[in-house]
Amino acid sequence: MKYMLLIYNDPALEPAYGTPEFKEMMGGFFAANEKMAADGVLRGGEGLQGIETATSLRIKGGKVETMDGPFAETKEHLGGYYVIEVDNLDAALNYAALIPSAHFGTIEVRPLMDYNPAG
Repeated sequence: MKYMLLIYNDPALEPAYGTPEFKEMMGGFFAANEKMAADGVLRGGEGLQGIETATSLRIKGGKVETMDGPFAETKEHLGGYYVIEVDNLDAALNYAALIPSAHFGTIEVRPLMDYNPAG
């Protein structure tokens, strides 16, 4: 089963760029990437640019509306994601625990829908 590991952080709690803590955090991301790749479960993932670069879209009454920024105002921002393929939720949670942001943010683990099952 494929799972998306959504990485949410409060920028106020994230280590500052250029500090030893930031370097340690990034080392943790590189180690998580290497472990998932070595275990053959990593299917994709990337970091996201800041919320100030986001544009949200919705259609109301047949009219397309766009807004700068994310739709929801929250302290934690979606900062990146992984897509992994593992046997079950427990395995997905074990990989999610490798993500350094879990120490100061939230990792949402969500199964992906499979609209094209083999067979």
